[in-house]
Amino acid sequence: MIVCHCNTITDHEIRAAVEWMRAADQQTVITPGKIYRALGKRADCGGCLQLFLDTMQSSPSLKVPMQLRGLRRRSTQDKSNEGRYQGY
Repeated sequence: MIVCHCNTITDHEIRAAVEWMRAADQQTVITPGKIYRALGKRADCGGCLQLFLDTMQSSPSLKVPMQLRGLRRRSTQDKSNEGRYQGY
């Protein structure tokens, strides 16, 4: 099935890119932008984004590695100054 008509990207190509990225680096965070780059294409109108994301999420390899889960939450909780510079 064609997911992105502007670039003629299929659901098979998206899943294959996710599998390839996960096999290359177990700890990588896979984003739509990285998939476009892996396929040698660029996002155009954005009309396919929801279907693109749904196709990505249907891939079993997309799951965030266990050691990377919760990093954002943890890093923001450690800051007592809410990320502001010390002078503020």
